[in-house]
Amino acid sequence: MKIIIAGGTGFLGKSLEKYYKEKGAQVFILTRKPKRDHDIYWDARTLGDWKNTIEEADILINLTGKSVDCRYHEKNKKEIYTSRIDSTRVLQQAVDQCTVKPKLWLNAASATIYVHSETHLNTEENGIIGDDFSMNICKSWEKEFFKVQDQEVRKVALRTSIVLGNSGGAFPKLQMITKLGLGGKQGRGQQKVSWIYIEDFCKAIDWIISHENITGAINVTAPVPVSNEELMTAMRKHMKIPFGLNAPVWQLEIASLLLNTETELLLKSRNVYPEKLLQSGFQFSWPDVNVTIQNLLK
Repeated sequence: MKIIIAGGTGFLGKSLEKYYKEKGAQVFILTRKPKRDHDIYWDARTLGDWKNTIEEADILINLTGKSVDCRYHEKNKKEIYTSRIDSTRVLQQAVDQCTVKPKLWLNAASATIYVHSETHLNTEENGIIGDDFSMNICKSWEKEFFKVQDQEVRKVALRTSIVLGNSGGAFPKLQMITKLGLGGKQGRGQQKVSWIYIEDFCKAIDWIISHENITGAINVTAPVPVSNEELMTAMRKHMKIPFGLNAPVWQLEIASLLLNTETELLLKSRNVYPEKLLQSGFQFSWPDVNVTIQNLLK
């Protein structure tokens, strides 16, 4: 299998590359900073020689996009938007020019597309999609991706939430704040955290690849969202840290300024359910957050 991962140098890209190389696949990474033989330069905006790599690829995975872990001032907002839209658009141009197109194109998306909800469980079918900066980014991103429909190319948008793993993402940060005694609830602590273990994330991608009836937007999250308070309690319990200071919203506002991030990343309730995956027969190996945290800490 020939797999192209655009923007594949981050936590998710590296995990997928390792997963597929172990399965004997040929993996190429499109990146602004090529360092290895199978890294190919692209600027994520304009067509270049990189487009030849997409010819006869089996799978195209696009994970490109500026991290949302930053302050939402105008410059960053613009970069968050353009990095997602431009990369999706230019990949479409490259796919259009292929003689033999990829059979499947998986594009990153986000569970942030759904409104803040502590009680309503958002499935693909009944999820409530809202209207603010983050949700509008997600909507524009998916709109750009699905704008062109081609019989030859199956398209799936991956509405992913927090992916837990040791080599990147949120988990090392959760460990650090818990160690520092700051592992209490954030805000009211009732906001839901939709999460997935990195192993299940890779397995879910593999499942989507091998099940040709899966198309459109799909929630890639574990089936049991937990509250922020439950998550932090589990972190303290398994790290054997007896206490964790709670952080009221006003403290988080100050901390987020100092850490150059936004409180929304901690306070928004992402209450998401992977209905499409489960209906297709996918079985999660790690549906329980306590067992997952225990395993990560080993």
